[in-house]
Amino acid sequence: MSTELKKPSLAYSLFLLIMVISIIAIGMLVFQASIQIMLFITLLTIIPFVMKLGYSYQRLEMEIFTSMQKALQPSIILLAVGILIGSWIASGTVPALIYYGIQSISPKFFLVTTLLFCSIVSLATGSSWATLGTAGIAMMGVGQSLGIPVGVTAGAIISGAYFGDKLSPLSDSTNLSSAVVGADLMTHIKHMLWSTTPAYIITAIIFTIMGLKYGQHSANSGDVAALTGYLSENFHLGIIPFIPVAILFALLISKQPAITSIFIGALAGAVTAILYQGVAISDIFTIFYDGYSVESGIEEVNTLLQRGGLTSMLSLVALFLFALGVGGLLQKSGVLEVMIKALTSRIKSQGMLVFFTIITAYFTLAMGGAFSFSAVMTGTLMKPLYDKFNLSPENLSRIIEDTATQSCSLVPWTASGLFTAAALGVSPFIYVPFCFLAMLTPIFSLIFGITGFTMKEKRSGGGTSHPADILVS
Repeated sequence: MSTELKKPSLAYSLFLLIMVISIIAIGMLVFQASIQIMLFITLLTIIPFVMKLGYSYQRLEMEIFTSMQKALQPSIILLAVGILIGSWIASGTVPALIYYGIQSISPKFFLVTTLLFCSIVSLATGSSWATLGTAGIAMMGVGQSLGIPVGVTAGAIISGAYFGDKLSPLSDSTNLSSAVVGADLMTHIKHMLWSTTPAYIITAIIFTIMGLKYGQHSANSGDVAALTGYLSENFHLGIIPFIPVAILFALLISKQPAITSIFIGALAGAVTAILYQGVAISDIFTIFYDGYSVESGIEEVNTLLQRGGLTSMLSLVALFLFALGVGGLLQKSGVLEVMIKALTSRIKSQGMLVFFTIITAYFTLAMGGAFSFSAVMTGTLMKPLYDKFNLSPENLSRIIEDTATQSCSLVPWTASGLFTAAALGVSPFIYVPFCFLAMLTPIFSLIFGITGFTMKEKRSGGGTSHPADILVS
């Protein structure tokens, strides 16, 4: 005889959420424990509390594994990127990008140049991950050599990468956001320009001002000379090391699968390393697994080049698995749904609708551990309310992108947060304060929701469109 499943009350749901947050926060802040072990402990701790709702252990175990399966593809991508980074250092690709970047970019305009460069790459490829794993790695190296704080450089990279990602018709997040609410893709992209454009301009101004400040205190010229001297003496530079970059971009732009594209890019780097840099074939396999290793006697060189390898991503894969396990339990038990419905029941105005949409997107992103989860949950739960307020679906899809897409790399346990930290070699706690685009865009969304400006209404039979619709058409 099967046990009847109970729907959690609001009080019980709130209790479970507070317990999850408390266990992780106390472990990390008080005992300096790793987030991986705290998530694993949290996962095991909440199982009996979910079982009180009528679930058997076997069913919960199945739900945990089902949720963790979502981590398989991004985890393999993470491992492939680890291999790619090591391969591209050995091939001279990363050293060449760093060397020529130092030679050509003015320290005063480095940050805004980084923002623009990463924006262009992301628009062309439709992938923030591809941008972070290629242009991002190179610009981190250049920034470090110029004495720019790593968090600031990472903030410029991430802002550019996600600006291009959300506005590119090639992007998975852009297509998913429009599809889940039933909005036309290009209409959705045009509608995002209202909130994204002013936020991007302000972000560019901020990075320009910060660049002028840091450009005056750039690294000692002797340190830069030592770094560039080592790179030119120990690597064959020139145009050949850029071949792996061209191959990877060509594959991504032609919409080839990310996993195979990244690994082919890594293989291209390996071939370049063997034929152009003189690396032994046996060393390539070591680099694939453990990453590139160097003992140059120069701290800057060791910091920049001792990176990559499959093993560098294993702790992040564990983090992703445990985070999805916890999120899966909270979703399956109905805890998330109860919390969201409790919030949405209080919506009485258009401004409040937009505010709660923003909160819902952030909440589901944090609890679900993935943009796709946040987009689907937010779109599904909030769309009936937008219909009730006679608002076009692109209003909702814009808010999903302004929040979940742009902030997914700011949450340490999401797929994007894990990937960003791994690719750039910087903790989210260091780069989050400088991700200005992700902070500014939702503010414009909220202002538009309160004022009604750009909030398109649904077209009726003989009616006219919203004035904002005319302006962007």
